[in-house]
Amino acid sequence: MKKLGLILATVFFTIATFALSANPAQAATHQVKMGSDTGQLVYVPETLSVSPGDSVEFVMNKLAPHNVVFESSDVPEGAESIASSLTMSKLLFSPGQSYSITIPEDAPKGEYEYYCQPHRGAGMTGKLIVE
Repeated sequence: MKKLGLILATVFFTIATFALSANPAQAATHQVKMGSDTGQLVYVPETLSVSPGDSVEFVMNKLAPHNVVFESSDVPEGAESIASSLTMSKLLFSPGQSYSITIPEDAPKGEYEYYCQPHRGAGMTGKLIVE
């Protein structure tokens, strides 16, 4: 009976140790440059895959001013209110200025398109893919 108790205690201890040492998925932090190093009116990278809970830092790089606008018509169905919460309409002018967003845990999967308001006509657009 003592042996059985010792074996069971060892098994439970091993299971508990494994369960407590397993790391949950960590949220990632991504960076998107506003304006390329070579002087193009683009976001770098233009497309970025993210997960709910991840953060994205938009950093003013070159060819100011820039901002980040998500339109409710360019996001997955059900994410219209999320689009407005991710938008930063304030213009950034100085290199290194930044704006950070966090992808909400309840963000529907799919493509979230955004643009720079002053440079939209020049093709400065980007896309977050929530996986």
